[in-house]
Amino acid sequence: ARLKGKRVELTPKEFKILAYMAGHPGEVFTREQLLTYVWGEDYVGELTGIAVFIRKIREKIEEDPSKPKYLQTVWGVGYKFGEKE
Repeated sequence: ARLKGKRVELTPKEFKILAYMAGHPGEVFTREQLLTYVWGEDYVGELTGIAVFIRKIREKIEEDPSKPKYLQTVWGVGYKFGEKE
């Protein structure tokens, strides 16, 4: 993947999450929706696992991962992709 002309190394699952969310800017996804999209309907495990992937992606694409511009948290719901104005 590329961000502002720079190559960003992502794992296949990180890429799948990022591409899915970037393809639906502003749409809020629950953890369950993201897990189902990436791992399939049969996924059994902790919902919090998606937070680890989101954090790792943020560390790779965000200027300040603690104040994300692209992968934003929607508290109590999930995550969305979008640039802050």
